[in-house]
Amino acid sequence: MNASPADQRRLVEVAQLDARIRHADNARKNPPQASRVQELLSRRQELSRELSTRLGVRDDLRAELARIESDVVVVDARAARDTERLAASSNSKQAQGFESELAALARRKSDLEDAELAVMERLEAADAAVAEQEALIAATNAEGSELSAEGKRAVAEATAAFDAATRDRAAIAGTVPADLLALYERVAARSAGAALLRRRTCEGCHMVLSGTDLNALRQTPEDEVVTCPECGCILVRDEESGL
Repeated sequence: MNASPADQRRLVEVAQLDARIRHADNARKNPPQASRVQELLSRRQELSRELSTRLGVRDDLRAELARIESDVVVVDARAARDTERLAASSNSKQAQGFESELAALARRKSDLEDAELAVMERLEAADAAVAEQEALIAATNAEGSELSAEGKRAVAEATAAFDAATRDRAAIAGTVPADLLALYERVAARSAGAALLRRRTCEGCHMVLSGTDLNALRQTPEDEVVTCPECGCILVRDEESGL
């Protein structure tokens, strides 16, 4: 196939725009923040499960503390009642019974207060554990929100680049002869499509051509469409080709 050098050079522009389009399309579909956002989502699920466990421990301790406090109220009420009865009693045997029960209630209250103190210490640690987990979740959410915002900006920028390159590509491709463009499309399915030959190197595959291949190109008319012997893309020659 023959084509003017100018038309062949426009193919290089089309190829460069196609590369920009592919890059922008990949960038908008796979923003660099996406993988980290997925990691953070998984991390947040793990943290949330652990938070649920810690909340359960704290709730159990709160319930236990409430039960102990309730028992203390009951003991105090019984002690107050027995104290009143002891004060009003004139029967020594009955008074001795009240005194014995009051001593038992005092021991019971002491045991409850010891248990209450132990539970309060455990509850303080449980509160700290919950707060620690909530702080981790908040930090994870903050990072996720920031990365999501960055990802949206990256997608918007990539989409704008994609649209601009697509418009430019359509404008330039519209000036290329249909048969030449069709050849380019076929070749582009398995290579860079079209590339300059610069200093004896194909810019499509970055391979230096052999002396035999270069000699063959020197003998080929400039309006004849040639392909790279290494990668198969349309090889466009100019004054910097080194022929």
